[in-house]
Amino acid sequence: MRILHAANVQACGAAGIEPLIALGRVTHHPFLGERFAKALPTPDDPTPVEAMAHRLKTLEGRKLYAQRKHIPEPVFGIIKSVLGFRQFLLRGLDHVRGEWNLVTMAWNLKRMFVLSPAG
Repeated sequence: MRILHAANVQACGAAGIEPLIALGRVTHHPFLGERFAKALPTPDDPTPVEAMAHRLKTLEGRKLYAQRKHIPEPVFGIIKSVLGFRQFLLRGLDHVRGEWNLVTMAWNLKRMFVLSPAG
């Protein structure tokens, strides 16, 4: 598992991305002392994975990682269930793009209507 993390961290570094990759499962509700504990000092000459692990334990790193929890999947579920869009009816990449543009336009109009003040 560590080899996979090292390869991903190196790939991110080569692309100029500061990686924030989970190193394992974390409990959903840590104790307060654990949640607000200060991070230990940075280890001397850390490997890229150790540096990322330390960054994830800092307050800023936890805030950045928490932003990954915002997921777009509910939109796709609503498009499938509410709008009834389950498959493309046309063939060819250009036609599919056009069809997807219509579906997303319908979704955006629905959201605009719901979010607009009644009046």
